[in-house]
Amino acid sequence: METSAGSKFGLLFHWLEKALATNASDLHLVCGYPPVLRIHGKITPIGGYEALTPESLTESLEPIWTESQRLKFANDLNLDYAVELQVDSRPIRFRVNLFRSYGSVGACLRVIPDSIPDFAWSSFPKELAVRLGAFSNGLVLFTGVTGAGKSTSLAMIVEQLNQTKGCRILTIEDPIEYRFPCDSHSVVSQREVGRDVASFADGLRFGLRQDPDVILVGEIRDIDTARMALSAAETGHLVFSTLHTRDAKGAISRYCDFFPQQHQQEVRSQLASVIRAVICQRLLHSNLEGEKQELALEILFNTPAIGAAIRIGKLESIDNYILTGRTEGMISMDESIRRLLSSNRISRQTAECFVSDRALLNGL
Repeated sequence: METSAGSKFGLLFHWLEKALATNASDLHLVCGYPPVLRIHGKITPIGGYEALTPESLTESLEPIWTESQRLKFANDLNLDYAVELQVDSRPIRFRVNLFRSYGSVGACLRVIPDSIPDFAWSSFPKELAVRLGAFSNGLVLFTGVTGAGKSTSLAMIVEQLNQTKGCRILTIEDPIEYRFPCDSHSVVSQREVGRDVASFADGLRFGLRQDPDVILVGEIRDIDTARMALSAAETGHLVFSTLHTRDAKGAISRYCDFFPQQHQQEVRSQLASVIRAVICQRLLHSNLEGEKQELALEILFNTPAIGAAIRIGKLESIDNYILTGRTEGMISMDESIRRLLSSNRISRQTAECFVSDRALLNGL
């Protein structure tokens, strides 16, 4: 980072510099603890610093939020936004989440890479990305816990479309993370919730008037967004979005649960028609020293059998359809984890923590 930036940002500058130097994904600032980094999925305190106090933590954050953001945080008690700093004369962006705990402010700052990663780096199968991007319409859901790499995978897929498909792409994000470069093949508009549009649902509602071919919705959080995403997928758009669920089957259940019970049969029928794929991601500790986390994937593609199961609400049968759908490109999370163990990418202990049945690992 430039000296002038270091002077301006004080201690926060040094913590962020350390995050970048160690390839950390996140900087955690919590009252009562020293500043902490997440490096390859593991929590690692920054040496040489005492536990943060409410006063020192608040003071360290002062330079990176505006008066309007302070007022919004005081009212909402949570705040998400992105901030850009100069690092070695180039801009580096951080996604900031501010929160309150025991009355004191806390923060998590996630490093946003200055360029969209490639498929080789992320271990996301390029052939899968090509297949997902080839759908002419419908809904593609990415699911998994926070920090599972969903946003990165979606950014890579959208960038591939940006470079190759020649289409109109609209993203609605909170906040904007990866920035898509201008490309002669496509036109991309990125809208940030709270700055460019009031909500995800409004972004979809008004976005349909902007002639999009592809729409990326950062997250489906409420019934209005869920309803508008279905409508967009039904009317000929390819919609990508995320949900927080443990598996592909849970994404279908969670989507229906946004709606009142009396409307869920109708929603299941719509989903059965428009859902194209559900990708569930997990990042697991690597067995290789110094390596980034390993990507495990559960992949579901809609088939007549899966569509029928969604329509009649027999979601428990979806797991079996994934198991029998290998020739159609499907894979269960257990099988993905088993393959990582077989190739010595993860430890047996890690595998046993995440598979549904440890007997599946017998023989490895």
